[in-house]
Amino acid sequence: MAGLLFICTYIVDASAFRIQRVESTGNGKDHTTYFKHYFALKGEPVILKCPSSEYKHLDFPYHPCNLTWSKNDSKMMNQGGDEERRIWAQGDALWFLPALLEDSGQYICTRRNSSYCADVSIHLTVIEKTAVHEISYHQILFTFTSGKLVCPDLGDFIQKETDLELKWYKDSVPLDEDNKKFKSLKGKNFLYISSVSSKDSGYYTCEMSFLYGRTQYNITRTIQLRTLEKRFGPVIVYPDQKTTLAALGSKLILPCKVFIGSSKHFHTFVTWLANDTYIDITYKQGRVTEGEYLEIVENDENYIEVPLIFDPVREMDFYTDFKCEAQNNHGRQVLPTRVKQGASSFPWHIAAIPVALICLILGGLCMQKCWKRRAGKGYAIAKL
Repeated sequence: MAGLLFICTYIVDASAFRIQRVESTGNGKDHTTYFKHYFALKGEPVILKCPSSEYKHLDFPYHPCNLTWSKNDSKMMNQGGDEERRIWAQGDALWFLPALLEDSGQYICTRRNSSYCADVSIHLTVIEKTAVHEISYHQILFTFTSGKLVCPDLGDFIQKETDLELKWYKDSVPLDEDNKKFKSLKGKNFLYISSVSSKDSGYYTCEMSFLYGRTQYNITRTIQLRTLEKRFGPVIVYPDQKTTLAALGSKLILPCKVFIGSSKHFHTFVTWLANDTYIDITYKQGRVTEGEYLEIVENDENYIEVPLIFDPVREMDFYTDFKCEAQNNHGRQVLPTRVKQGASSFPWHIAAIPVALICLILGGLCMQKCWKRRAGKGYAIAKL
């Protein structure tokens, strides 16, 4: 009976990714789930990409595999695009031209071959344009220097770099092209800001045009700029919330992402604490551990990321104070966070499977007994 049931739980967070791997289900297939959350503005194009580089252990690049898309684990998406379809799958991407509010939901792409099956769960939230600040990108520049404000996530829409031309706004007001402080060059995805000051902090919007077929769309990105003095300590940019929801018994990866600017990576120390004690001391059995120390470069700036891995989440974790600590020669920052129990995303129809199987088995046994009784009565009458 145990071999008949395969369970995969989902945990999603808007600012990070969490990975869960479920071992073989008895038929030789290995299932891996990767989570990423996309946000989009109503009426603008969106491209969801099915990640492949995360599956190095599956060895997909060396074995052909089929890729299919579904929404909320049921609706299959069309392959190939044309101007009449608003949503279609092409290669490893799912296109929305444009995205509407009702497109919000969970999209699953499945890579499958004769040896492996990998399910990729991507969540899309489409919001009204009036709520654009809710999905802003965070960037940091230093005062008394010059820097670049990068318009992110445009790569899939840029057909020719020479044709790229951005319009820039600050706090919804178009930037003056004659202002020597700000400079935007054709073919470049950034805004050059000279002599950055604290007054330059705020929300910036970059806008580009995207032509598909005979229809032209606008693509908008909003950036929240934060300015810092040149000499500064590490800045923890994630977790950006005081609590993270997790399902009991699930696997959770909670990254601590630290901005360090142009400083050298080996000068910054990043670690996790549980109740003001190092993780390997609090969790001696290794159920909760620190993951690999990662060095990341985004928008020409340096970050360090150290994940905290729960395998799996237990009830005691909901009563534990976790802290990410970052320290270098210029300063120290500690950011507390809590893991709270969230509603299990375990699908009700999966939970109903064992109940349905039991009902079928019991029903079958009852029917078998009834038929035996009827057969016995018929034999007795015939004998009389």
